[in-house]
Amino acid sequence: MTREQKDNLFVLVKSLSKSEKRQFKLYVGRLGVNEDSKFLTLFNILDKLSVYDEATILKKGIVKKQQLSNLKAHLYKQILISLRLNPSHQNIRIQIREQLDFATILYHKGLYKQSLKILDKAKSLAIANEEKNVAYEIVELEKIIESQYITRSLSNRADELTIQARDLSLQNVLASKLSNLSLQLYGLFLKTGYVKNDEEHKVITKYFNDRLPKYDINKLGFREKLWLYKSYLWYSFLTVDFLSCYKYASKWVDLFYDNKDQIILNPVFFLRGNHYLLEALFYLRQYKKFKHALSRLEKVTKEKWFPIDDNIEGLAFLYIYNNKFNLHFIEGSFKKGLPLIDEVLERLKKYRDRIDEHHVMVFYYKIASMYFGAGEHRKCIQYLEKIISNKSLQMREDLLCFSRILNLVAHYEAGLDYNLESLIKSTFKFLIKMEDLYEVQKEFIKFLRGLGDIYPHEVKDEFIKLHKKLKEFENDPYQSRAFLYLDIISWLESKIENQPIDLIIRNKFEETHSNTSDRA
Repeated sequence: MTREQKDNLFVLVKSLSKSEKRQFKLYVGRLGVNEDSKFLTLFNILDKLSVYDEATILKKGIVKKQQLSNLKAHLYKQILISLRLNPSHQNIRIQIREQLDFATILYHKGLYKQSLKILDKAKSLAIANEEKNVAYEIVELEKIIESQYITRSLSNRADELTIQARDLSLQNVLASKLSNLSLQLYGLFLKTGYVKNDEEHKVITKYFNDRLPKYDINKLGFREKLWLYKSYLWYSFLTVDFLSCYKYASKWVDLFYDNKDQIILNPVFFLRGNHYLLEALFYLRQYKKFKHALSRLEKVTKEKWFPIDDNIEGLAFLYIYNNKFNLHFIEGSFKKGLPLIDEVLERLKKYRDRIDEHHVMVFYYKIASMYFGAGEHRKCIQYLEKIISNKSLQMREDLLCFSRILNLVAHYEAGLDYNLESLIKSTFKFLIKMEDLYEVQKEFIKFLRGLGDIYPHEVKDEFIKLHKKLKEFENDPYQSRAFLYLDIISWLESKIENQPIDLIIRNKFEETHSNTSDRA
């Protein structure tokens, strides 16, 4: 990680658009401070720096080293206040909070009736937009005010507020339990990965059922349904039930398409739901549905009404372009997909402060796979080495595993025999350190260990033997996922039939999709 990324203030200043910088300077002007104000001078210095350099700042003489930390904190706060006032950041959630703040000020001034009027409007807005946590806060403040200022207009006002508070509390508790379950399942997925046998399946199923709260689907609002579908989605991913993944990802995405206002209010959840839908369709190899869902997502993100900020822009790129790669992998159109690589690399530079390093490595693996499929093995190796040599990042073990296997295969294909034996040994050592290897990986390890003792004229027979063994796992729900990282079977077939791997995959794709329609 570069040093400038570690300084929060510098990253914040560099993230500002031209209009946001102009807005900040106008905001400072309205404060009535002197143009030579220290925090404004610091802002101008940071804006001109290409990398964060504390020594350069101190040389300007605006502040002593001991005072710099406080000045930076003050500038950080003022930038946030300015951004909050910027119309582009004034979404419904901020507006509701603002109204609650106004009502609180009026309450403390003893202007109870005015405060209640604002609270009532804010509450209606919060409930309409599924902001039930802040709606509950509003009701609680209404109860406090009513206990001091009794309005005679409604005799059942106390009962009304009590019922509202109870209903909102129950809904918030249910949403909290479901969101907790979703997060716990996601944590398990990161820690253990997919289940690998029936015993692990039973453990995860019991874990899920023990924590799933009782609910009536007909009484759930948007928010509760969203967390429910998320929970089922992660359970389905953990148990390698991709058809169920598709089912609940579809429910998640349809929930947003049926409530356009929620796309505007929660664009991150909308994008993530689409990403999981596309991931499930990719695993199921449902080409037509995949292509339609990807096209629909890209079209929506280009609509004028779709909210765009730095975070959303980066996420939209991440999810859409990951799946553009996957589309080429399904089709076997690797050469056709090569222009996508330059476009992605250019955008990675643009979004370098918004996309974490792990996702950059995932892109590198997809780039390497694209080059491998296109027969450009040396370029494939170049990007795999970026992953393998990255010692500072704790990446998913499966990504590292298949990066090494693909690296070995790419060296073999490129005819780089001079260090193949040492590469086999290092790959083997890495793989045996891994816990809970797939049977596919174990068989490949056996193959690698014996590769050095095989005479050239015997290699094809060994390819045929390995192909026969791996075909046994192709439809095994616990083993087949290994082939999604690296299509070893198609590679073996390309060696056996002496044809390019992209032709093998493309022929399979055309055979599957020419006479059949997608089903899910």
